[in-house]
Amino acid sequence: MVIQTKGLRKTFISKGRGGKKEVEAVKGIDLTVKKGEIYGFLGPNGAGKSTTQKMLSTLLCPTGGEANVLGYDLATQQEQIRQNVGCVSQAGGADLASTGIENLVLQAQLYGLDALTAKKYTSEFVERFQMSTFIERPAQSYSGGQKRRLDIALGMIHHPKLLLLDEPTTGLDPQSRAYLWGEIKKLKDVGVTVFLTTQYMDEADKLCDTIAIIDNGKVIVTGTPSELKSAVGGDTVVFSFQTEETARKAEVLLTEKNPTGKIQTKNNSVHLTIEDGERMMPELLRSLDAKNLEVQTVTLSRPSLDDVFLKYTGRSLREDQIK
Repeated sequence: MVIQTKGLRKTFISKGRGGKKEVEAVKGIDLTVKKGEIYGFLGPNGAGKSTTQKMLSTLLCPTGGEANVLGYDLATQQEQIRQNVGCVSQAGGADLASTGIENLVLQAQLYGLDALTAKKYTSEFVERFQMSTFIERPAQSYSGGQKRRLDIALGMIHHPKLLLLDEPTTGLDPQSRAYLWGEIKKLKDVGVTVFLTTQYMDEADKLCDTIAIIDNGKVIVTGTPSELKSAVGGDTVVFSFQTEETARKAEVLLTEKNPTGKIQTKNNSVHLTIEDGERMMPELLRSLDAKNLEVQTVTLSRPSLDDVFLKYTGRSLREDQIK
C-alpha cells in the first residue's frame, strides 16, 4: 500500500477569552491507498481534508495514531517520505517574483538534483504542461490556470512516487479545470499515485478510483464512485405524458412491471426509481406503447455523490459549498 493510516488524529489548541481549548480537527481516521490509483478525499471546508494531507506530507505532526507512507513510518522516517512525495498545497509554492523556469530549477536543486538534471527535468515539465508561452515570465503575471500548472510541475519536478494535491482546481475556470483533470489522469499512466483532496463532487466522480468522504474530522464512508452511488438507491426514470389521466394509467402499468420499485406521479409525469434504469428503459417504453400510452419525454438520472453525502450526514454537500 502507498498510504496506510490507523487512528490518525490531530488536535489543535485554540486560545480565546475563555482560555485554552482543544479542537480535534481529525478524529482518528483509517485510510488505505493503493499503488497507482487516484484517491479522492471529498468533503466540505473545515472537514479535516487539508489537515490530513499536511500530516501525510510531514508538514504537521499527528497528535495520535499511526501512518505509513510509501513504506516509511510517518513518525520516524520523515526525511525519506519527503524525498519520495510531491506536495501541492491550495496556496501553491511558487516564488511569484521569479520566472517559472527559475522556480522549477530551484525546486529541483532543493531536492538534491545536479544542475544538468534540474534543467533537463525543467524542460520536460515545461513541455508536458504546455508552459512554453509563459514560462519565462514572472509567476506573478500568470493566470490562475497557468499558475496551477506551474504548482503541479513544482510538485512533480523530482519524479515522486506519490503526489498529494490539495484542492487543485479551486477558483479555476471550466477550461483550466478540464485541462488539469486530463493531466492528473495521465499521472496514472506513469505509475504515480495521487491523493487528491476536493470539495467538488464532479471532480471526485470523474477523476477518482476510490473516494473517502470526510466530515467533521471523520471518514464516514469509502468506496468507488459507482459503489457509493449504488448504495444510495436506484436510478430515477421520469416519463412525461400529455395529460394527468394518461400519467395515472401509466403509473398502474409501471407498478405492475416493477412492483418493487418506488413510483410517484406528479401532474403529468411518472417518477420511477429502479435498478439499472438505462437497461430497463427500452422495455418500459415498449410496454407503454403497447397500451397506447404515448410518452412525451423521458429522462434518466442516477444518484450523485451529493446524494451519498446527504444519506450519511443528513445534509447536502452543495449546501456547505454555498455557505
